[in-house]
Amino acid sequence: MASLGALKRSMALTLIMIFGLLFVFIMLIFEFMMWYYNGTINIIGQLILIFFFVGIFMLIQWAVSPGIIRWGSKLQYLKPGEYQWLEQEVSQLSKQADIPMPRLAISRDPTPNAFVFGRSRKSSTLTVHTGLLEKLNQNEIRGVLAHEIGHLRHNDVVVMTVVSAIPMLAWMLARSFLWGGRRNRDAGAIIIVAIISYVVYFISQLLILKLSRQREFYADSYSAVATGDPHSLSSALAKITFGLSLSNEKPGAARAFYIGDPVSAKREIASIMQNKNKYDLDGDGVLDEGELQKAMEEQAKSGRARMEFMSTHPSTFKRILLLKQIETDIGHGGANANIYDHI
Repeated sequence: MASLGALKRSMALTLIMIFGLLFVFIMLIFEFMMWYYNGTINIIGQLILIFFFVGIFMLIQWAVSPGIIRWGSKLQYLKPGEYQWLEQEVSQLSKQADIPMPRLAISRDPTPNAFVFGRSRKSSTLTVHTGLLEKLNQNEIRGVLAHEIGHLRHNDVVVMTVVSAIPMLAWMLARSFLWGGRRNRDAGAIIIVAIISYVVYFISQLLILKLSRQREFYADSYSAVATGDPHSLSSALAKITFGLSLSNEKPGAARAFYIGDPVSAKREIASIMQNKNKYDLDGDGVLDEGELQKAMEEQAKSGRARMEFMSTHPSTFKRILLLKQIETDIGHGGANANIYDHI
């Protein structure tokens, strides 16, 4: 299980890089403006303005994001006792994770998916698509629910909500400088600041996408060990990916928070279908669940998983391989019943 520690260190390093980049970016903007306009704000004053400006922006992002996701997902909150099995499972998993039970909601969406969002653990909402409840069995659904509870346990939902403001801030600054330049003598300064802003936007976006992929691996690991059933989550991911690949629905406001990304799913299944005959072991012309899962494993082992540095989620191929590794560790006694306390 050493890979879990590596994931944790990688997430921490990515966060440090994101906030470090933001700090340097704002400092460069201030220094350039002070030099260009012969300003006299000292370093202490700059730091105060930086932290105030960035803090206010992130606070706004943290405050409004849940409302945007709620509105874009068109979810319906469940009343107590309305869906007893789902309520019992989430309650049990929440107690196991030692976190407050999130509010439960259903999205009348035929795609098999689920996500969790909120300003904090106490105010979080776990949403399940009707497509997930219809297409997965109870063990697979339990694995998905544990995955979402893992996100809450790690507090990465709040982290993603806050850090996603950074590329947005860089983009807004770039656009505002371009729109705000009205004097010819300012043209050079405006271009330089805009270029810096766009570069920071691009780099911070890549770092946040990396963080998003890492948190999915981490939540998968939590689910696998907390339920003691990595195979069910592997099976669920295969079904989710295949189901999303068939959908014509446009990704909603919570795309980065989903357990499966519709855009990546279409790309991954397309690569498998190019070699359909190879994976169709029984020759019936259809890839069943087992054949699809084995195809994904082989894709990952052979290195055929596509470049994903611009994706919000790691490839399903790689996720299934990680779960396979954890399943082997559990089978060999490498993961005891309490190891999820440290994930």
